Amino acid sequence: MALVRMSDLLRHAHRERYAVGAYDVVDTAFLEAVLDGAESCQAPVIVSLAESHFEHFDFESLMAAAVDAARRAKVPIAIHLDHGQSLATVERAIRLGCNSVMLDASLSSLEDNIKATREIVHLARSCGVAVEGELGYVPGVEGEAAEKHPGAMQLTSLEDAERYIAETEVDCLAISVGTVHGRLRGMPQLDFERLSAINKALHIPLVIHGGTGLNDAQYRALAANGVAKINYFTGLADAAARSILEEAEDNPSPTYTALVRGVRTAIRTEVNRTCRLFGAAGRAGAALAASRPWREVEHVVVYNLRDDGSGRSEDWAAFAAQGVAALGAIPGVRGVLAGRALQKDARYHHCWLIRFAAAEVLASYRDHPDHVRYADNMFRPAAPDRITIDFELIDVLREDKESKFTPPALTSLSAKT
Repeated sequence: MALVRMSDLLRHAHRERYAVGAYDVVDTAFLEAVLDGAESCQAPVIVSLAESHFEHFDFESLMAAAVDAARRAKVPIAIHLDHGQSLATVERAIRLGCNSVMLDASLSSLEDNIKATREIVHLARSCGVAVEGELGYVPGVEGEAAEKHPGAMQLTSLEDAERYIAETEVDCLAISVGTVHGRLRGMPQLDFERLSAINKALHIPLVIHGGTGLNDAQYRALAANGVAKINYFTGLADAAARSILEEAEDNPSPTYTALVRGVRTAIRTEVNRTCRLFGAAGRAGAALAASRPWREVEHVVVYNLRDDGSGRSEDWAAFAAQGVAALGAIPGVRGVLAGRALQKDARYHHCWLIRFAAAEVLASYRDHPDHVRYADNMFRPAAPDRITIDFELIDVLREDKESKFTPPALTSLSAKT
């Protein structure tokens, strides 16, 4: 499994003075091309899905594709929610598989930004998920999605950044030093003196939004001054658009598939190019070794109902439906399945299969009011005969290829009755 914890990935990049590209994807063509581009130069990569782009795709469907593709990738990957607009979006993103999130409160006052971000950090920490904060404001000028970022530029101040980090404890911080979302008219003038001072004071990975349009020296200087993540989308969108326009010019009656057939190659080439500029090329192996794998946990409960050990089907169905509704809404729960034994003489007749985003959810789930209420008032009184085991899910085939031993398919984290 190539999914890794983004906090580890960025700490490695920050320590080694390179930046990981965070590429916004808007469909599976973008997704596949981003991973192909990163693999072609052996670079770690961040697949990013921005709420400002949700009008262009179904978030749940594209997230499922992103998680599946990341698990099959040959380089370390994190999946990030970019520019989330609400706590509800952050909860949904974690449930669907993001292991890093960002709430965009950059246009709020410093106090309101800190308050909103602290709420996100509290939620995400309980799920093992990294949090990116943003301080200062990066506006949009022109180009893809630039209109999604109205307002004037607000550069990040060192004083505000120190207070923000102390009070929020985010894993990384997006700052404003002169870049813009979309394209800037002319070459941007970046405030490297400001960036250097913030980096020396904070000692955490920094993030640049609006990474398109800089020159080679600016990308290198960003990484040298603590920027470990560079958001990049407009350059990919422009490459895709040029490919479509060139095909249309060469063919007066093109089909849809003909128009888009060069899109993946164009995006792949741009990802490869920028990974090299960011200093990430060739870093996949070292980044993987420095990063903990992102592993989900299967919370398994087998039980018998109190009545006769099996329960009438109509009673059990209603009982299980209540559990699915109550437990499935808890943050960090990726899914809840209820099952019934096929064998009538089985030792246990029913089960829950509850998937957690990460091992950290074990504690937060156990103490969550919705779980406590359901377990104490409904489940435990109705099912005194039960066994609970938590399993960490391991990609055996991948780990077998990367090591000299074959680990068990499921490693038990805990067991209790």
